Amino acid sequence: MKIVSLVPSITEALFDLGLTENEVIGRTKFCIHPQDKVKNVTVIGGTKNINIEKIKALQPGLILANKEENIKEQVEALMKDYKVMVTNVETIEDNYYLLKNLGNLLGKEERAQLFNLKIYEILNQTKIENNIKVAYLIWNNPYMTIGADTFIHRILSEIGFENIFKNKTRYPTITTEDLSEADVIMLSSEPFPFKEKHIAELKTVYPEKKIMIVDGEAFSWYGTHIAKCGNYFKEMLAEVLMVQQS
Repeated sequence: MKIVSLVPSITEALFDLGLTENEVIGRTKFCIHPQDKVKNVTVIGGTKNINIEKIKALQPGLILANKEENIKEQVEALMKDYKVMVTNVETIEDNYYLLKNLGNLLGKEERAQLFNLKIYEILNQTKIENNIKVAYLIWNNPYMTIGADTFIHRILSEIGFENIFKNKTRYPTITTEDLSEADVIMLSSEPFPFKEKHIAELKTVYPEKKIMIVDGEAFSWYGTHIAKCGNYFKEMLAEVLMVQQS
């Protein structure tokens, strides 16, 4: 089956499940994992600006899209000519069924199940009991955070953090004053690439708080990616706990 993936984390999952560049024939410019495999796959634009003519030239048997990451009108245009599977992943259970369904579709059931088991193992082994309040920022100028109906919120909750914006939905805009209740402020490496200078800016307002840059892929890339984040989560949690105990 010839597949075009419009979703970076799903592109990664396809290769993790055992597909090759002969099967994954189209990807977005943001599909960067696994690097040695995706470099040979045709780029068909970005997640929000798909080049439909390029996709037509590839003549895929299946296009994989996502409700949040892709533009509805572009996906609907593709549906007129191609089989399109639209995913929507907000919870760990959603992610389980995403991998299960991909495994069934591609004849990779056993491999999909192994990744699902590994993900549950990692999330169960890296829980903290301290109920640490966290603010997770995804954008700068203005600051934007994550509400309870997001995959990032679910990952944070699974490993024991309390999102101080759990009463919000999607990706609300906030101010520095809204961060006052947080024990830890996490600045994500994506979609906005927070740097050390942004930590310094927030430290002028909250000098006593733990403010840290975190790997955005570890929290937002659904599919197989979490199965590779066990060591990262343990190190990150150890860093947070060390500050809490000092």
